[in-house]
Parts: sequence; structure tokens; C-alpha cells
Amino acid sequence: MLDREQVLEIAASVGAVLVMLAAMAVVGSTYGTGSKLTPEGGWILVWVIVGFIILLTVIGIGLAYALNEPEDGFETNGGSNAGGTF
Repeated sequence: MLDREQVLEIAASVGAVLVMLAAMAVVGSTYGTGSKLTPEGGWILVWVIVGFIILLTVIGIGLAYALNEPEDGFETNGGSNAGGTF
């Protein structure tokens, strides 16, 4: 059986992939001529890929904060790990 955290991670990843596939389909149908993509459509497709990378980064950071449990020891509450140089 899957944990709640695993289900959230899977749902977020599948959702992001579906958004990218939909964006690629829109770009292909809008800027495609036959089986080729126009130069403008190529640039838009590059930006769709860049947006996908940024989206997955944001989702990953959001999930890391949302699924972090205090008993995991990843937080610095003034303990011995709090003496960083930042």
C-alpha cells in the first residue's frame, strides 16, 4: 500500500507531466504545419520545456516543505546543527 506522501508525490508528478504534454500539444497544433514545426513554434516549445523544469523544481520544493516532519531531524531548532556560516 502506498503512503499518503507517496500518493501526493505521484499525483504532483503526473499532473506536471500532463500539463507539459498539453502545452506541447497546443504548441504543435498552433505552430505546426503538417509534420513540421515553425521556427517560432520551436522557440515556444523550448520555453515550454524550460517552464516544465521550473514547475518541477517548484513542486519539489513545495513537497519538501509540505511533507517535512519535525521528528525527521531536518530542522535546526537551535541545536548543534544551527551554527552554520550563513
